[in-house]
Amino acid sequence: MGEIGLVAKRGHGEGTIFRRSDGRWCGMVSLEDGRRKVLYAKSRQEISQKIAEALRVKTLGVLVTDERQTVAQYLTEWLRDTAKPRIRPSTYTSYESIVRKHIVPAIGRVPVRKLTPQQVQRLLNDKHAAGLNPKRMHGVLRAALNQAVKFGVVPRNVATMVTPPRIAAYEIEPFTPNQVRTLLSALQGHRLEALYSVAVAMGLRQGEALGLRWEDIDFAAGTLRVRYALQRIEGKFELVEPKTTKSRRTLYLPAMTLGALREHRTGQLEERLAAGPTWTESDLVFTTPTGTPIDSRNLTLSFQRLLQRSGLPKRRFHDLRHSCATLLLVQGVPARVVMETLGHSQISLTLNTYSHVPSELQREAAVRMNDFLTERRPDAGRER
Repeated sequence: MGEIGLVAKRGHGEGTIFRRSDGRWCGMVSLEDGRRKVLYAKSRQEISQKIAEALRVKTLGVLVTDERQTVAQYLTEWLRDTAKPRIRPSTYTSYESIVRKHIVPAIGRVPVRKLTPQQVQRLLNDKHAAGLNPKRMHGVLRAALNQAVKFGVVPRNVATMVTPPRIAAYEIEPFTPNQVRTLLSALQGHRLEALYSVAVAMGLRQGEALGLRWEDIDFAAGTLRVRYALQRIEGKFELVEPKTTKSRRTLYLPAMTLGALREHRTGQLEERLAAGPTWTESDLVFTTPTGTPIDSRNLTLSFQRLLQRSGLPKRRFHDLRHSCATLLLVQGVPARVVMETLGHSQISLTLNTYSHVPSELQREAAVRMNDFLTERRPDAGRER
């Protein structure tokens, strides 16, 4: 009896609207599969707004039939249907891990339409308090909810309304010129000497260096082409597209690095003969002694042992890339050339990442100015 009510006159484009005997307003919208979505509100105006929103979403073909859809359910669909087809496999793996380990445990049970800015802010604050960097979490949630707004799943992106906790900028610690010389000296005769030479001289990312193929090296022209990056995806090694379009680049090699690559090719041929039938052909420049791709984790461990034996401070393999950029800038190489060498997408990224370099250049300029001003000159030309 409570469902019986008085049908009200509908406005243009509205679904069925009527007032129930208990005073609440009810509206219905027909779905594509023949079912009807029932909406409730306290006033005629409110139900009209709900109907209008439902009809708008229906037009998009993505009407959410269950307003109880949780953040976890929505993010699962977003990862599968929107994110995975358009991002790099390694990026998808990172997104999935962030969603599963951090976002879902905190707010996964909240209905996505009822998620508030306060809940997102609390999530980011709690992660920061736990010693984690919530920047990526915020980015993933913001991207997912941007798509939810476009689909009409939610009316607004609450992730854009929060202020992430302030994170201290990572302080780059490149090797000094003397440390680079010490490292290269310690590497003489090492089977992967050419790999480290490429990393230091050309600033390649680890995956880019490990993904180099012999066809990417032009010994006659003295160039190297960066076309792929090696990544382990679901337990298998794969060559994937570089990080950005700017990451695809052709670089001129210093004579020392070119010579190291020639010696490395000879050494690899000798390893191939020694391995015999156990050799795995991959055309990769840098491999294990049996031709298989080098695992990044094993390379990191080997790098740390090398630093320890050489008496050098602990650094990441990626700091070789930072060292390359710093050395180029200190030598006066234009920032745009450094940007193209590193494969940065924008020059602002290069300038912001290596903002510490100008201070070194200024210090050098001050020394040169002092040398000039204190240079001894003949007394004859001085005014008394």
